[in-house]
Amino acid sequence: MGKRKLFNDPIYGLINFKSEFLYDLIDHQYFQRLRRIGQMGLTHFVYPGATHSRFQHAIGALYLMQSAVAVLKEKGIQISQEESDAMCAAMLLHDIGHGPISHSLERIIVDVHHEDISLAIMNLLNEEFNGRLSMAIEIFKGKYPRRFMHQLVSGQLDLDRLDYITRDSYYTGVAEGVIGYDRIISMIDVVDNSLVVEEKAIYSIQKFLVAREIMYKQVYLHKTSISAEVMLRQYFKRLKYLAKLDGNALAGLTFSEEMKYFLKKNVSKLDKMDLIKFLHLDDNDIYVLLKSSVSHQDFIIRDLSTRLLGRKLFKAKVSSQVIASDFKKNVRQKVNETLNIGDEISDWYIIEGKESICTYSPDNEEIKFLRKDGHVFDLSYISPEFNFLTIIDRYFLCYPA
Repeated sequence: MGKRKLFNDPIYGLINFKSEFLYDLIDHQYFQRLRRIGQMGLTHFVYPGATHSRFQHAIGALYLMQSAVAVLKEKGIQISQEESDAMCAAMLLHDIGHGPISHSLERIIVDVHHEDISLAIMNLLNEEFNGRLSMAIEIFKGKYPRRFMHQLVSGQLDLDRLDYITRDSYYTGVAEGVIGYDRIISMIDVVDNSLVVEEKAIYSIQKFLVAREIMYKQVYLHKTSISAEVMLRQYFKRLKYLAKLDGNALAGLTFSEEMKYFLKKNVSKLDKMDLIKFLHLDDNDIYVLLKSSVSHQDFIIRDLSTRLLGRKLFKAKVSSQVIASDFKKNVRQKVNETLNIGDEISDWYIIEGKESICTYSPDNEEIKFLRKDGHVFDLSYISPEFNFLTIIDRYFLCYPA
């Protein structure tokens, strides 16, 4: 088979890919790094099975893209081999910019969004592969003239969402996230350069949108997951604070040179040197650092790392409404008395914030359906309940109980 190896995916079964270039990308060390990046951050603290990787998700999303291209070609949509390879490459590399523990440490290690890092890595790979990713980069950025190609990579009904909802549902055991991804893909088409879905798939699309909303409410924004992730972010912020305060404050900790570099430097824009260093980091760096922190001289670093490794998580008050000031005042007083600490330290222990996600945005780009007579209509035309922004807000207050 040469490079055309088989992947035994627990969801899609035995899969392989048509382009040898895709295997060159898969075999590259930058992509292989995704094996060591967890797909769902610290969600395994709640759902023990959720230990799958970004690598698995990217391979799955690539498989769905290859399937979607085949369906569109069968329906008479002209897609050249170069375009097909570019669409698949853009899908494969869409998450390559994720850092350690995925979204949990988003913009903490470096103050750059993972999609911007993905684009920077794609540009770096494009240099190495002599421009073979140029079209994929245009599709990823939404600059390529055939709009539906970008919509399949990043849109209301993109293949990224179809895979991660299906995959995360499988590994968490949350059956409410099961969707008919194969039926949805078989029903896609293109009209006026935009992605549409055949009208008979309307119920599959409704199920997909409901499942996505449930997964965010039940899994991604679970209060225990929020607690674990804000504790990890707080731990990292404390490390950076100490590194800036005192050059010797990190003595005794175990970390790579790359991790030490980012702890001591605030990076809001990645140059090529920064990017190469970032690509050396994965989840292992975080766990090694946490393990070495349990005997650190700083009380907060020592305590947070011990709690995270032992899953002694902060209590989380989570609400769809802003949390009352009286409640927060009582919490602060109780924490200060229980831990015998002052306000300066308790500021590191009482963490307030907001998590928000838009699960469907018709104002941005509404899902469109194709009737047999060729007429195209919006989802809200037949399902008015979807004619609004579906936003999930979670206000939280995390503190040691």
